[in-house]
Formats: sequence, structure tokens, C-alpha cells
Amino acid sequence: MPADPTAIVPTADGASTGPAPAGLCHLRAGGVSLVLDWSDGRLPQVHHWGADLGELSEDELRDLARASVLPIVTGQLDAVVPLSLVPEQSAGWMGTPGLTGHRAGADFTTAFTVRSAHHEQPAGDPVVVHRLRLEAADDDAELALVLHVEMLVSGLVRLRGEVTSTGAGVFDLAGLDLALPVPTEADEVLDLTGRHLRERAQQRHAFTLGTHLRESRRGRGHDASLVVAAGAQGFGWRSGEVRAVHLAWSGNTRTYAERTNHGASMLAAGELLLAGEVRLAQGETYEGPWVYGSVGDGLDAMAARFHTYLRARPEHPRSARPVLINVWEAVYFDHDLGRLIELADRAAALGVERYVLDDGWFGSRRDATSGLGDWEVSAEVWPEGLGPIVDHVHGLGMQFGLWFEPEMINPDSDLARAHPDWILAPPSRLPVPARDQQVLDLTHPGAYAHVRDQMLAVLAAHRIDYIKWDHNRDLVEAAHQPTGQARVHEQTLAAYRLMDEIRAAHPALEIESCAGGGGRVDLGVVARTDRVWTSDCIDPLERQLIEAGAHLLLPPELLGSHIASPISHTTGRAHALDYRAGTAFFSHLGIEWDITRAEEQDLARLATWVAAHQEHRALLHSGVVVHSDQPDPALWLHGVVAQDGSAAIFTFTTLATPVAAPPGRLRLPGLDPEARYHLRPLPPGDVTGGRTSQGAVAWWADGVTLPGRVLAEVGLQMPALNPEQMVLLHAARV
Repeated sequence: MPADPTAIVPTADGASTGPAPAGLCHLRAGGVSLVLDWSDGRLPQVHHWGADLGELSEDELRDLARASVLPIVTGQLDAVVPLSLVPEQSAGWMGTPGLTGHRAGADFTTAFTVRSAHHEQPAGDPVVVHRLRLEAADDDAELALVLHVEMLVSGLVRLRGEVTSTGAGVFDLAGLDLALPVPTEADEVLDLTGRHLRERAQQRHAFTLGTHLRESRRGRGHDASLVVAAGAQGFGWRSGEVRAVHLAWSGNTRTYAERTNHGASMLAAGELLLAGEVRLAQGETYEGPWVYGSVGDGLDAMAARFHTYLRARPEHPRSARPVLINVWEAVYFDHDLGRLIELADRAAALGVERYVLDDGWFGSRRDATSGLGDWEVSAEVWPEGLGPIVDHVHGLGMQFGLWFEPEMINPDSDLARAHPDWILAPPSRLPVPARDQQVLDLTHPGAYAHVRDQMLAVLAAHRIDYIKWDHNRDLVEAAHQPTGQARVHEQTLAAYRLMDEIRAAHPALEIESCAGGGGRVDLGVVARTDRVWTSDCIDPLERQLIEAGAHLLLPPELLGSHIASPISHTTGRAHALDYRAGTAFFSHLGIEWDITRAEEQDLARLATWVAAHQEHRALLHSGVVVHSDQPDPALWLHGVVAQDGSAAIFTFTTLATPVAAPPGRLRLPGLDPEARYHLRPLPPGDVTGGRTSQGAVAWWADGVTLPGRVLAEVGLQMPALNPEQMVLLHAARV
């Protein structure tokens, strides 16, 4: 006989959450409650996902379940239609189904029955508070489904599904999406759009009947939404209950918000599977990526759950994030040892702690048209190998980093000439080129072994502390030769495996995820890396909002942000040094500028900014990220508040010419309302020069001492700044 579908069974190494009604489970952590119900034996539905409900008795949970049952209305089915974690048409759900596929045209619809439920609270786990495993089966469709539900210490919920074919023949899986409900009051949707050089732009619209679907078919995610969020219209950084989902996957994705005409609203996500990518023979299993769900009062609180979770992981970088210089915009492909040494000398004198040699050190790579796939040091450019520059950098007390693009190949390369069959492509043609390159098929064992072994040989030959791991083109017609089968799913897993192998061989190595900038910054790749490159655009005006969008998922210490050249490489805009440095100040700081051509006064000022960042980065990279809601989009204020409320750093920025001058009082969010703070300008971000203002605000010279509640509720006058100018403020508890 099958196991009792209503039993909650503690595992050997965990403890049950305590008494619970049959088929009902109440998970609580971090101020969040999740109430799941599978008492009818069907897949679990969510009666509540939101603010902590406190302790509920068995009778109260049963009454909550009864209070949540939808009535039957005219013109619809003669049955109550639940919204489960994996919505099924067999239950009457006529919206987007959670699982799609077929077995030779049959078994296109499923009716799973929960066979067992196992719950544990793992002792000593720094991340997971509750772990629930539900096993279900559909004997007619000959499928098994395992659902993993976890409640994390921060209050995040994460879900993952596994589908196994238990019958003869092949089950063609087309998709597995997991859904979380949102309340009727959530009538506005926020998600993120983007492209190369303009990632993470926020967009909003009404949450109306129908489906707002975001798909990315590129094998990376410039255009994919990091989160899809829903809340009452007008929710902001600091107000309005908001719920959001994120898909921890670096390949093709789909996320959507859906509202039906029978009162159900949901946020859902899953991997986007191309035709024929997952064909399950008997006994084979597809394991989907994690879907994360966060809820909070305001976007800051929603995002803070992600930040708290990431910082609790054992693999989260704990050491101070080293200030780095990346030489790309200084030298591009012109690798001259003397010039590179001069850059290193100047960087070390500024206090820089890591030096990164970018593209152009290998094979025939003198420009972007050739050499990818030939990961051997170029004897033409480096006749003595990389040893002289690596040793010189280490001799200056800096770490050494090196650029790779392991998943790509140029047709003009020794590797492509020897193995054209190792290119991801249909059998009879090459995909449309991008940046003169194609994608190396890492699902081919020979190709995978080639790139892995060449990378390991370079790492073994030199003391390399850091890899910038790039990914500069979309996966177009990503087919395996000679079969022509789609391979984005397997290619993504192979890229993960390659990162894991490299890290296993060199545990101290740090990896940056770069994909033409911010094209791969999801929690799937973040689990394997120590930093993401937020965007190839380091124009500080663009970066203000690019990084704000990234903050919805990632804390500042994981976001690479560089002090740009006086004239931006990507936009042609000119900005003062203080604006460039102040914009990059909060994140993992770097420099991307030919400092060998900088004036001495600029170098002295740059050194001051580097020293200030190093002095304050312990706070910047551990505190709570806060943003202020401003009615004038020209004004922008954000900051970081220490976890214990002892200190905070804010930046006030003008993105454009404000409507009013002076701008008026601005509130400082996130401070302890009962504490008193001394607030003052923070050098070097204390300069307010320009034609806009005739004098500093009255408190600027000596600062003010006020309760956190006053600073948050009343605020204080800000200086009148020119467009594209910023200042820093420091608050210290007294």
C-alpha cells in the first residue's frame, strides 16, 4: 500500500515542527509564514504566504484551510478549483499548467497524488530552517513528482521540483513551473528589463486578468527579469506589501504573473525548455532549478531577505573585498609588458589590492575576431610567459586576476579548425555570429575536457588568485552536432560543472561572473562565484539605476562597480572624478581607467577615494541596503545601515535637474528610531561645488545630532547640487 498521504514524517537527522493537522503544514522563519495543504491527497496549495501568523493550533490551521476554500459559482466547474504549487488541469485549473509534456502524444495532463511527506528542521544549518519533501505520483501518466519546499533563515521560501518517468517509452517534458499565490490586493506588477549596457531597468504595469510572461531564450539574461514582483499599486522601496519570485538558473528562463477570472493570482517561474531538450526514458529524472519567493513591506524589505540569505551561506565571501584594477579600458588588446607594469605600479601606489589582466593574453587573440578556445599563453605577446607580470603584481602586494571566456570559440582558432564539430550548431549551418564568435559545445566530452585541462594548466603554471569568467554572446540555434538536438539545458549544467571543477582544484580561487556585463547574475551562478560584473557600462549616471535594480536580488559586496575613465567608454559622457568614484563607492570597488595618463591631482584624489572605501567597506558590505522613495525622479538617495543600527552611510545624488531648487528636506531611511545619531558629510564625498548653490546648507560644517526617528520622519535639507553630482553622508550613533 502507498504511504499515508497525510503523514508528516520526521527524518532521522531532523525534528518535526510539532503537532500539525493531517496534510497541513505551517512553516515559519524570519517573520514569514507559509501554510501548505495537501489534505485531499492532491498537490499542495498555499493558504498563506506572507507575514508571520504566530503559533496556530491544529484547529486553527483547519479553520484557516476551510476559510480559504473558494465557493463554486455559475458558469464554472462543479468543483472547487485550487491553485497548487504545480497547477494541474485535472484539478480544474484552466490557467497556465505547472507541468507540460507528453508521451507519444498521450499523458499531456497529470493528476498527481501525494504519497508521502517528510519534514525536518536541520540542526546547525546556517541557512535552512525547514525542509519539506513531498513525494507524489500519477500512475496513469506513469510519472513521479518530488517537491522540495524550504523555508530559509531570512524568511525566503524556495521550491524545486523533480519529475521522473516511471513508465515505458519516452516522456517529452516541455516545462515545469512552480507557482506561489499573491493576494487580490496585489494589483501592480514590477519586473526588470534590459540589454547590453542597460541592465536591470525597472518597469511597472497593472496586474490585470491574463498572463504577463517574461521569457529569455538567449542562454543568459540581459533581457530576463531578475525578479517578478507584485503588490498594491504604488508600492515603493519603503512601503507597500510586495511579493516576488526569482529563478536561480543561468540558462533559458520563464517567469510570469498570472491572474484568472475566478479570483486566483500567482507568480511563477521555471526553466524554459526548448523542444526535445528533456526526454525522460524510464527511470530518468529532470531536476528543475530553485524558485525563490520573498515577501516584505517595501522592496527594501523584500530584497533584504535575499541579502540575508546570501550572507548566511558558508560560501559567501567573508574577507574584505579587495579593491581591484581591471586593465581592459586602459589597454584593450594592446598587451605591452612595460605599460602593464606601469599600470600595476600606479595601482599599487593608490592602494589597489587586485590586478586583473583582461582579454588578449592567449593564442592568436590580438583582437576580438580570433583565438577563443586556444587557452595557451601567446608566445607572440608574452615571449617569457605571464610570469613577469604575475610576479611583478604579487611583488607589489596585489593579487593577480586573469580573464577567460571558456564557453566560447572563434571560428578563427586552432580549436575550431581541428574540431568544427565542437561548435553548438545545427548539423548543416553555423548560427548567426556575434562578436565573431560561436559557442563551444561543453556537452561534448572532448570539448569539455579540452577547455578544462587548458584552464587548469594555466592556473597550475601561475599564481592566479581570481578569474573573470566572461560569456559574450547569446546561445542561438544551440544544437549538438551531429544530432541537431537542442542543448541549452545541458550546456548550462556543463558550465556549472566546469566552474565547480575549477574551484575544487583551486579552492582559494575567486571567480567573477561576467556575461557581456550583467547577463548572468542569478542565484544559480552566484552559488559558484564571488562577484558579478554588474554591467559593461560604467558610466556613473547609468550605473545609479542599474545597480538599484541589481539590489533587488544581490547585496553590494557581490556587485562589481568600477571608477570609470573621465569620458565613458560606452556612452561618451564626461563626469567628474568624485561622481564616478562616489557611484562605485558602495559596491565591490574597482578602477577601469588608464591611470598612467591621469593627472597627479586626479591620482591623489583617487587614492583618497580608495582609502575611504577601504575604511568603510566593512559597513558597506555587511549592512542593510536602503533606498528612499522620491517624488522627483531627478533625486536619488540610498545607503547602507549597520545591522545593529550603530552607523550608516548614505549618498544623495542628482540624476538630472530637479524640479525645485533647493531640493527640500530628504528623509534618511532605516535608522534605529530610538537611537540618536551624529550626521555629517563624509569625505571625500563632501564637496558641493558648482554653480547651482550659492552656499552650503546650515548643518553642513558641523553636522547635526538627532534621533533616528526625526531623521526618518522629518529629514533634513540637502545641498543644491548640479545635475550628475553626489555627496556622501555618515551617521554614527551617539
